[in-house]
Amino acid sequence: MNARSLITALTITLTLLLAGCASAPRAPPAPPIVISPNTWEQVDREIIAASRDAASQAGLYARGSMDHWRLRVYEQTEAQFIPWFSSYWTQEWLAMKVGWYSMSAGDDQDASANRLADYLQEQYRGRVLAPVAVEIDPDAIMQQSTQFYVQLLAQQLQRTAQRHGVPVDQMNRHLNGVPAIALGPPPPRNASLYQLIHTEPLTALPAWLALQDKIHTARVKSSQAAIASVAKHTSDKLQAQFASRGAASAAAAAAGRVAGLFISIGVAGYRAVAHENDRQEMEDQLRQSLGPAFDGAWLGLMKNRDTGVMAGVYYLSGQIEANLAARGMPSAMLESLPSVRHNPPPNLRP
Repeated sequence: MNARSLITALTITLTLLLAGCASAPRAPPAPPIVISPNTWEQVDREIIAASRDAASQAGLYARGSMDHWRLRVYEQTEAQFIPWFSSYWTQEWLAMKVGWYSMSAGDDQDASANRLADYLQEQYRGRVLAPVAVEIDPDAIMQQSTQFYVQLLAQQLQRTAQRHGVPVDQMNRHLNGVPAIALGPPPPRNASLYQLIHTEPLTALPAWLALQDKIHTARVKSSQAAIASVAKHTSDKLQAQFASRGAASAAAAAAGRVAGLFISIGVAGYRAVAHENDRQEMEDQLRQSLGPAFDGAWLGLMKNRDTGVMAGVYYLSGQIEANLAARGMPSAMLESLPSVRHNPPPNLRP
């Protein structure tokens, strides 16, 4: 056989082989992985347990941050608010404001106390809370605690899917069917569990911003009474002082212009001396009034499920648990899961 015949034979053989390979039947695609109802039930149970565990750890984080915030507020109160409040000229100014409030309110003395409370709250925010907020504040603690909760939950859910062999696309569809934020229309006010754990940072999720704003608004309303008792005590005291000053002014007017001037100066000097003698007692009374009021506000920020620093975590975990339980999980099985626990607060005073 010459070379040309050999090449022709090899070409024909190779063509036949390639045609045979092209016509060979392809392997059928792998069947989709079917997750049994029992497995999905176990997944849901582990999602709830993971949410509760993440909420508990977020609570420990929030507690540590709030302890630091409380200490800074006490330090700022001692350094800025108490010296300002107890100074002679502040008390004189407050007495003038109380007198004006009283004359404007007529017989409604509660209105006078309320206006003084608003003024003192404004001063407390400006001299104490605002400077501390530059470093740390309850809104920031809530944001950070909720972000920490979401990150822990996302890690746990990934492990859950791997442990039960659930494909990523099926797990994502499952999580997308679990409402995590449901504030009603429009749609940006709602978000699924899938959206929650796949949005980084959390502030990029419109539904979270709406929930955060709702919690902040409720917190501001609930905190208005924090200094009300201090304002009421101060108002009563200054109203009594204002009445005595009115009597001194009348005596000065009756004595004539020159004599009245010396009487007024003498009374003012006496008040300044008396004020300095009583200043330490005034500051101690202010601490006694502010202490319980602030401790109560701190405890509310830690424990209140609607307005506290854990309100975001409580809302999300509550939504997730309620919506998964609504799928038919037996109540006995739900109750067997670990619950969120927080250690009781110790003595609040630093």
